[in-house]
Amino acid sequence: MNALARWWFAPAPAQRLAALRILIGGYALVYVVGRLPEIATLSRYGASQFRPVGVVRLLDAPLPPGIAIAIATATCLLLAAFVAGAYYRISGPLAAAALLWTITYRNVWGMLFHTENLMVLHVLVLACVPAADVWSIDARRRGGEPRVASAGYGWAIKLLVLLTAATYVLAGIAKLRIAGVGWIDGELLRNQIAVDNLRKSLFGDSIAPLVHLVLDHPAPLVVFSVMTLTLELGAPLALIHRRIGYAWALGAWGFHVGVVLLMNIWFPYPLFGFAYLPLLPAEKIVARATTLVVMLRRPS
Repeated sequence: MNALARWWFAPAPAQRLAALRILIGGYALVYVVGRLPEIATLSRYGASQFRPVGVVRLLDAPLPPGIAIAIATATCLLLAAFVAGAYYRISGPLAAAALLWTITYRNVWGMLFHTENLMVLHVLVLACVPAADVWSIDARRRGGEPRVASAGYGWAIKLLVLLTAATYVLAGIAKLRIAGVGWIDGELLRNQIAVDNLRKSLFGDSIAPLVHLVLDHPAPLVVFSVMTLTLELGAPLALIHRRIGYAWALGAWGFHVGVVLLMNIWFPYPLFGFAYLPLLPAEKIVARATTLVVMLRRPS
């Protein structure tokens, strides 16, 4: 138990947790802003299409469109404060709660989307930990920033990694529950790819670029199926060592690229790399991006 505690509470730099706040919060902000027109349209649907799930089960009927749009707009403002680290003890939890509500409300009108779940979970965790101790408006107001790595930052980052790993493990378990170990023979995946692309074709959507190739020559699907289950069920290994985490993140990202090529299904949070940021030295990404911006703004 002592060894486990030392590992879990191993120190990490405050800058890393702050970088995760900035990058993941920034992604969530851009995501919600991009969804505002869709949310405005959905909020005008009739009560007959309202199927509350999650926290929206608190409602018996849809919100008036004006209120739904106002909440979504307030979510954007709160997320901006979240990213800036302004009054974080208040704005952080409020931003996370507003994001949870807004994303859930988007899902009560028919098809349930699960592509945003990990993003929301990451924001919820970041809102409850000291992610604004540095690189924030709050830190500037205090006039100082902690320079020493602390366990208070390390365990929070590990929790973010654990949540990422858990989503993949659950996906792997779901596959085994549906088809057992027979899922790895590639036939079920081939049928799934065929049906999904046929549906897209019938509804006028774009089919995947490699669908004809893999349906005509399905042998590689066995390899893809085995690698998929290995990545999903082996996700907790990413917690063991930094280099294993890097390798797993690269493999998981490659899996999502494969899903785009075979099924034209996009999971933007992992595809753009944000799902794997807790595994990386995120503070270096922010520092280098800041340096680049300064260089570009400097007069020639």
